Amino acid sequence: MFGLIALALIALPLFVACSLTTLTTPPTTPTRAMIDPIVSTQWLTDNRSFPNLVILDVRAPDNYAKGHIPGAINVPGLGNFYLCLFAPDCGLWMELPEEGALLTTIGNAGITGDSLVVVVGRTVEPFAAYAVADAARAAITLLYAGVKNVALLNGGYDKWAAEGKPTSTVPVTPTAVTYTGAVNQAMFVTKDYVADKIGKSTIVEAREADIYFGLIQEPWTVRAGHIPSAKNLPAPWFWAFAKDKKGVITYGTWKDAHVVREMALAVLGEDASQEIIVYCGVGGYASPVWFALTQMIGYTNAKIYDGSMQEWTADPNAPVVKYRYE
Repeated sequence: MFGLIALALIALPLFVACSLTTLTTPPTTPTRAMIDPIVSTQWLTDNRSFPNLVILDVRAPDNYAKGHIPGAINVPGLGNFYLCLFAPDCGLWMELPEEGALLTTIGNAGITGDSLVVVVGRTVEPFAAYAVADAARAAITLLYAGVKNVALLNGGYDKWAAEGKPTSTVPVTPTAVTYTGAVNQAMFVTKDYVADKIGKSTIVEAREADIYFGLIQEPWTVRAGHIPSAKNLPAPWFWAFAKDKKGVITYGTWKDAHVVREMALAVLGEDASQEIIVYCGVGGYASPVWFALTQMIGYTNAKIYDGSMQEWTADPNAPVVKYRYE
């Protein structure tokens, strides 16, 4: 199971809140209490001592032990995704943890309803794009659990270290609290729900275009292609990867919010209240797309189909479309 059991796990806002209007309108964030959805390494440098700030490092424990941002706690957020690569009977990958265990783990991490949580992940190989998605998955799990102030560190630990900012090898043990937030049951939808919404709601495929089109079949799916009527908005389109002189990725960052907003509006339109259902292969790429749509842009009725194409294609009665863009 993915989760915080594996969470898988201020400054003035960069933008002011407003409703979606036109493509020429500057991107803005929806109303957020105290923190922007994407924060820079400089922002974190300036605000590390801010009251109620929790720096949540969701990388693997061995990576955390080798070096982390001073004060960061470690709650690995990879869940069963990589384990399932070697276990064919793993069931559905990257699913939400059980509610009670999730809330307990959040409390054990010292997170309260007033916390400002900055999620720090890795952004390099192996699987650099999936690595960027891991942090977003942890962030959306926190939001699902009722934590209202959640941000992603742009560039993750890798950009922080590449810039020569201070690091530590001293582990941080949080003070456990009782977390009493309520989960947002409406945020995640089932296969039957999605089937009923084909042609009625906006369905969004977050995988790469060749996979959406059906040229490539992912190993955790039974059939290639996409859900009928689904539009394609690949999560990796939102990211840029810095490389060294040898072409090795040094860190990955989110593209400028104006660019992310323009992509989304061009694909999905300007109706902020439309029902949007995001899916991908197993729930990884759907997480950053949902995060961008709701936290960065302001769509107010977006949901995640967590079973995604792993579950959908396993049902022989669930229709799949190949070789066509919707």
